[in-house]
Amino acid sequence: MTAEINLKRRAMLGAATTTLIGPGISTLSMAAQSSDPWQRAREIEAKFAKPLRFRDEDFLITAFGAKPCEVAPVRAWVTPHAMGESLSPLRGSHDCYPAITAAINACHKAGGGRVLITKGNWYMAGPLVLRSNVHVHLAAGARLYFSPNPADYARYGDIDCGPNGKLVVSRWQGNDVLNYSPLVYANGQDNFALTGEDWSSILDGQGGVPFEAGNGCWWDWKGRRNKAGKETQTAINERNPVSLEAVAPQLTTDERELIQSTRQSFRADERYLPALSEAGVPLARRIFGIGHYLRPSMIEFIGCSNILLQGYMVKGSPFWQHHPVNCRNLHIKKVHMDSMGPNNDGFDPESCDTVLVEDCEFNTGDDCIAVKAGRNRDTAFGPTRNVLVQDCVFNSGHGGMTLGSEMAAGIEHVYAQRLEFRNVHWQKDPLNTAIRMKTNMNRGGFLRHFYIRDCTIANGIATVGRFYDQLPGSSLPPNSAATTAGGVITIDCDYTPLDESVRVRLPDVSNVHISNLRVGNVNTPTGMYSCYQAFVILGPLASSYNGPAGKPVLPVRDVTISDCDFGTPRNSEHPWFAHNVKGVQLTNVKIAGKTYNASLDA
Repeated sequence: MTAEINLKRRAMLGAATTTLIGPGISTLSMAAQSSDPWQRAREIEAKFAKPLRFRDEDFLITAFGAKPCEVAPVRAWVTPHAMGESLSPLRGSHDCYPAITAAINACHKAGGGRVLITKGNWYMAGPLVLRSNVHVHLAAGARLYFSPNPADYARYGDIDCGPNGKLVVSRWQGNDVLNYSPLVYANGQDNFALTGEDWSSILDGQGGVPFEAGNGCWWDWKGRRNKAGKETQTAINERNPVSLEAVAPQLTTDERELIQSTRQSFRADERYLPALSEAGVPLARRIFGIGHYLRPSMIEFIGCSNILLQGYMVKGSPFWQHHPVNCRNLHIKKVHMDSMGPNNDGFDPESCDTVLVEDCEFNTGDDCIAVKAGRNRDTAFGPTRNVLVQDCVFNSGHGGMTLGSEMAAGIEHVYAQRLEFRNVHWQKDPLNTAIRMKTNMNRGGFLRHFYIRDCTIANGIATVGRFYDQLPGSSLPPNSAATTAGGVITIDCDYTPLDESVRVRLPDVSNVHISNLRVGNVNTPTGMYSCYQAFVILGPLASSYNGPAGKPVLPVRDVTISDCDFGTPRNSEHPWFAHNVKGVQLTNVKIAGKTYNASLDA
């Protein structure tokens, strides 16, 4: 089946969004020429000095028929590994989807204003779709519960895909797709806001709450607990064809067999979607939704501009918590991302330009922040650039400040400062790494001009090294590069190599500058340690490449680490790891009490 999509309109929306802010940060020639690289960061911040403007009129959801609901405790997953009690609306609660949607539409039609969700518990069996010039505000004590029922997010989309439901244009782990609607969604909108009065203003995706119809919950689709189950993203989905010849007959036999030769069956949904991208299958034929198991993001915007997210808390996200794609001029401030489910990244801007993240707090089931830019052949939206992250708290997660791994279109000009990596669960579930860059020969892309300074890591990170399995014939000895966990700073250009069959895109990592990190030790059963190694820098491996011959495999280069104290690594014999690097400069770097000033080539 092929969905009917006006792809020309979609392309025009993307172009229009770019035009709206054409004179923005991307043309900051003064910053590019400045001897102070942080001048560009100051100009990013200055772009948001003037607040968004909305008409002074309130649209109360109760005026459109919304009614509060009663809640009661239910047994639910509160983390991927632990069950507990979670409050959830009583079955049969009043559905506020029609009322909230009507309020937003009325506000938009009137030229804008504020849609007010007042104090109380509200149940919504469908997505919250934001529109231009509309400010949706949750009052203090307002909690919006989204139904734990996948069918509700395949009911109202603008693309009718028959038995797969009414779906929306989305992007899943870097690949374009027609899928369930994210729980909060916007496409092609300009000048809108989603705010809360404080962190008692809650958006609850009920990711670990049992489905209203059927077995399991959103988080079960990850396939981590029910590995033998068929209703997961990792299981073979019989709806996906046994051969890509059915959807991409133009491929040669060799091309088709290479794409299909993944370690995990390419017919599993999480592998089938990137296979479609690799095979050049257009978006209109990438139909998932009902019968498939790719969880929607909690909040996702496609091709939008001039956005404010402020002052609320996210709980129970099915998948990534915030995922703006191809957006411009986005400001997220004082948002608490508190969702510990699988792949519950906090904030993942993808192919975005001009983004300010400040005063946010992260307690996540995966990376806290992960800057991204497409995967496989889905690079049309271009790179992510001009991102400033400041004054944020990272309580827990896999990576703290992360770039990648989906970065096929490139990432540049990212700045981060005054970050506090608390690692509050260091005893049982420690932060894997604080500052992480990850790509491989499949994702490829460039990563350049990344600056980070003035950060504290009081409780260190994971003090036991963890390693990815290597490809057969790898030039890297087994268990030598602790890129999974253990390095305070990790640059990994061979991320999860066994997961990729097509490895033809050579990553290019350069101009990374890190200064003034302070890493504390924690009292482990075997001593006081801060990490496994101070830093792990693994450049691209020529042995992982399986593309046409003749392309240069570039080292990671022009990296500076200065004025840092890494505490005491557990691996005292090898306090750092470096492979295929050139010009890594250490200046006034203290490790286990010893100061290093050196230039590394390895």
